[in-house]
Amino acid sequence: MKKQSLFLTSILVTSVLAGCTGNSVEQTSDKVAAAQKQTQKISYPVTKKGDVVDTFFGTDVADPYRWLEDDRSEETGAWVKAENKVTFDYLSQIPYRGQLKSRLAELWNYEKVGAPFKKGDYSYFYKNDGLQNQYVVYRQKEGGTAELFLDPNTFSEDGTTSMGQLSFSKDGSIAAYAISEGGSDWRKIIIIDVETKKVLETPLIDVKFSDISWFKNEGFYYSSYDKPEGSELSAKTDQHKLYYHVLGQPQKEDKVIFGNTAEQKRRYVGGTVTDDNRFLLISGAISTSGNDLYLKDLTKPNSPLLTITDNFDADTYVIENEGDKLFLVTNLGAPNKKIVTVNAKAPASKNWTDFIAETDYVLSASTGGGFFFTEYMVDAISKVYQYDYQGKQVREINLPGVGSASALEGDKDESTLYYSFSNYKTPGTIYSYNIDKGNSDVYRKSGAKFDSDAYESKQVFYPSKDGTKVPMIITYKKGIELNGKNPTILYGYGGFNISLTPRFSVSRAVWLEQGGIYAVANLRGGGEYGKTWHKAGTQLDKQNVFDDFIAAGEYLIKQDYTSSDYLAINGGSNGGLLVGAVMTQRPDLMQVALPAVGVLDMLRYHTFTAGAGWAYDYGTAEQSEEMFTYLKGYSPVHNVKAGVSYPATMVTTGDHDDRVVPAHSFKFAAELQAKQAGNAPTLIRIETNAGHGAGTPVSKTIEQYADIYAFTLFNMGFTALPK
Repeated sequence: MKKQSLFLTSILVTSVLAGCTGNSVEQTSDKVAAAQKQTQKISYPVTKKGDVVDTFFGTDVADPYRWLEDDRSEETGAWVKAENKVTFDYLSQIPYRGQLKSRLAELWNYEKVGAPFKKGDYSYFYKNDGLQNQYVVYRQKEGGTAELFLDPNTFSEDGTTSMGQLSFSKDGSIAAYAISEGGSDWRKIIIIDVETKKVLETPLIDVKFSDISWFKNEGFYYSSYDKPEGSELSAKTDQHKLYYHVLGQPQKEDKVIFGNTAEQKRRYVGGTVTDDNRFLLISGAISTSGNDLYLKDLTKPNSPLLTITDNFDADTYVIENEGDKLFLVTNLGAPNKKIVTVNAKAPASKNWTDFIAETDYVLSASTGGGFFFTEYMVDAISKVYQYDYQGKQVREINLPGVGSASALEGDKDESTLYYSFSNYKTPGTIYSYNIDKGNSDVYRKSGAKFDSDAYESKQVFYPSKDGTKVPMIITYKKGIELNGKNPTILYGYGGFNISLTPRFSVSRAVWLEQGGIYAVANLRGGGEYGKTWHKAGTQLDKQNVFDDFIAAGEYLIKQDYTSSDYLAINGGSNGGLLVGAVMTQRPDLMQVALPAVGVLDMLRYHTFTAGAGWAYDYGTAEQSEEMFTYLKGYSPVHNVKAGVSYPATMVTTGDHDDRVVPAHSFKFAAELQAKQAGNAPTLIRIETNAGHGAGTPVSKTIEQYADIYAFTLFNMGFTALPK
C-alpha cells in the first residue's frame, strides 16, 4: 500500500528560479554604471491608492491596494497588462536573454523516462521526448511494444492543461485522471476504459485537493469544496468534503461520506481504500499540520466509523494492513516519526504497539514487495533500510552516493522495485532494486548533457543569530576562486514541515556550468530535523526562519563565496514570504531578490482560498493582539518603507494561482514601486494562464527561467555571457 496522500500540505515548494553567469563574464565599472543608468529609465504604471483601512485591536492599518484583490475586475486586468509591458520591455533590452533561453532549451532537450509501474495487464511509464510541454503516459504488456496511452499535450493548444492524478481501478481495467486548466487547483476527473480509451461518462467537475482512491471496480472516493461565492480563484474555501462516486452515476448523486458537519470544519479531507478493499481510511485536518483519522470496514454494510485518532496534535496515516492488523506512521509522541501497529477492531492510540521505533532522524516510510522501507534524513541526506513484516531490519540499502532517493514502493507481489537518485550536481538516475538480494542496478541513466564530475557539493553548518547550527549545501564548479565576486543564488523555504533535500535541476545546471554558486539552506520551519525543527519556525517563532536565512547569506559573504553585490535570494510560496521578509529587513544584504508566488500579506492571507489552513505555521491577525503585532512586524506588504534603497527585485506570480493568490504579489510590487528610493528596478512578471507552478508547460518554464536569469545577471552588473 502506498503512503496515504492527504493533501495536508497546501503550500508546495516551487521550482527554484535562479540565474547565472561566470567569472569570465566581461564586467567593467563603466558598463555597470550603464546598466544602472538603464534602470532609471523605467516608467512604472500609476497604481491608484484606495482608502481602505482595517482596524486590529484598536490599530488602523491602511490597505491602499485592496482593489488589486479583485481578480475578475477589468481594472485589475488592465494593471496586469501594464505591469507586464514594463517588465517585458525591460527584459527585452538585456542582450543575452535569448542566449540564456537557447541554452536552457538545449540542456532541457533530452529524453526523460520515469520508472515503470504495473496496473492490470500493463506496465505504465511517463516519458517526455525532451521539450514536450507535458509528460506523456505510455504502456506495454510483458514482451510487447510500448504504445501511447495518454498525451496531455493534446488537451489544449498551448500546453497549459496538465494532468495530475492518474488512478486505476483495482483490476486495472478503468482509469480516472484529473486535469488542471490554466494552472488552477480546481480539477476535472475524466474516467476511461483502459483498453479502448473511451470516455465512460461525463467528467466530474469542481474537484480540489483530492486523491482518487478506488473501491474494487465499482467507484472511487474523492474530495472537494463547495464552489465558493465570488471568484473561484480567490474566494475562501474552508469546508472540505469526502465524496464517493459510483461509476455511471451522475456527479450530483455522489454521497458525502465525511466532512458535512458544521460543528467541526475540516479544511482538508482525504479518503484511501486499502489494497485489499477491506478498509476505508479517512483523514481530516483543520490546518497543514495534524489530523484526525477514522476507519470504516467496507466488508460490512452500514459499519460505523471507528476512531483511530481524534485530535489534531499529530500527523498519522495508515501505510499498510495485513487483515485486521494496521501499520501506522505517526509523530504522536515521536517528533521524528515511528511506525506502530494496532488491531482494526480497536484502533485507538492507547492500543498502539511500536513496530519500528523513533530514531534520532526523521522517518519517511513506504512498502513494496512484501517489505517496509524506511528512509531517514541524516542532515537532509537519504539513508534507506529494509524491514520485514515482523519489524526485523533486513539490510541498509547501499545508495549510489550522497543525495536523495525516491521512495521504494509497489505491490506486495513485486520482486523488483524502482527508485531514483540524484543530488544538486548529479542528474537523476533510475535504479532497479532486487528485493531478495538487495542489489541496485542502473535501470535508466539520465540523458542530460551535463558533466557532473566538474562540480562539487559541500555541506556546511553555520550559526544563526541565536547560535543554532543550520545546515547548508553549497554547489559550484571545481576550482572556483573564492574571491567574493561569484554570482550566487541562496535558496530557502523554511516552513510547513517541508524538507529541502538535494535534487538535480536542469535550470540549476545552467547556473552552475557558467560558474555560478548555488546554496540551499535547511532553515527552521522545515522538516529536516522533525517536528521540533518545524515548530521552531512557526507563529511567534517565525523570525527564526528569517534569521537563519540572513545568517546563511552572511556566512557566504564572510567565507568569500560571494559578496552582497553578487548575492541573489530566491524562494517560492512560503519561500516567497521568506524572500519578501528578508529583503525588507536587510535590503543591504543582497543585490537581487526573487520572491516567487509568495505569501506576502500576512494580515489577510487566511481570507483567500484555503489560506486559513496555514494558520498552524503563521497564526492569524485576529488570533490575538500579540500575534497581530508580530505578523504586522514582518509582513512584507506592510514593511516596505519610503526612502529605502531595495535590491533589484522581480516578483513572479501566475494569474490563475488559486493557492497563493496573485494579489499578494500585486500589492507587494505596488508598494515597492511607490517607495523604492534607489535606482534598482522593482518589477513584477505575471504569467498568464498559469497557477502556483504544478503542471506549468515546459515552454513557459524555460521562458520564465531565462527571464529571471537575465534579470539577475544584468543587475549584478554582468554585460555578456562567457565567450
